Amino acid sequence: MSPDSVAPGSVRSAYDVNEQIRALWLRAGGSLSTQEREEYELLVVEWAAAMRHEVIEAA
Repeated sequence: MSPDSVAPGSVRSAYDVNEQIRALWLRAGGSLSTQEREEYELLVVEWAAAMRHEVIEAA
C-alpha cells in the first residue's frame, strides 16, 4: 500500500496514529506476530501520510 493511496480527508493526526502504534507494541510485548507486523506496517504508512499532511498544512 502506497502512502499516496490514502484518500484525502481520511488522514488521522500523526499523534493519533503514533498512539495506536505504541499501543500495538505494548500489547505485543515487544515481539510482533505476522498479523501484528502487517498492522504495524499499515500504521507506519498512515503515520507517514499524516506527517506529510501536517507539514503541508503548516506551510
